[in-house]
Amino acid sequence: MIMDDGTIRHLRTDLNFPGHAHGLTFSCYHGYPLLSKDRARQWLVDALDRARRIHALLLLAYVIMPEHAHVVLLPERETYRMGDVRRSIKQPVSRRAIRLLREQDSQWLEKLTARQPGGKVRCRFWQDGGGYDRNVISPDALWSTIQYIHANPVRRGLVDYPSQWEWSSARWWDGVDDVPLVMDGDRSFSL
Repeated sequence: MIMDDGTIRHLRTDLNFPGHAHGLTFSCYHGYPLLSKDRARQWLVDALDRARRIHALLLLAYVIMPEHAHVVLLPERETYRMGDVRRSIKQPVSRRAIRLLREQDSQWLEKLTARQPGGKVRCRFWQDGGGYDRNVISPDALWSTIQYIHANPVRRGLVDYPSQWEWSSARWWDGVDDVPLVMDGDRSFSL
């Protein structure tokens, strides 16, 4: 479905079209604040950096909130699979977190335990499903999406303006060089 703002919204089917950027949202299991510690945030930054190299992605923006993360990326290859990209980002974070919780014998493990159909039990870091993925097909929609995700910490009252939030590409776009992750883009382009 094409939205009024020039994006394509889909829930279950990946639309892997060359030239489309993707606005992704990943939510933590049951909305728990599993990304509230710098350690977990750094795991996500590491996974984003690795995924962009493996899948030839331009990373345009991100923000890591305590219980979810937003990412805007642009595949450089003509052929790509967003399901593979999402797995490359989410799985390493989940594995590291679950391993650490098991080593610490944390009570969090019980909260993250999900019973699957058929009785299988799994620990979940991320909410079930692939997360939210929308194709961004116009430059206006792209910059609107980036501004929207950068404003998340402000809307939540965590900071007064976007570039104050350390775990956001807003800092890089505002000219700060000491950032957790450098974006693939030209800062001279005004957001």
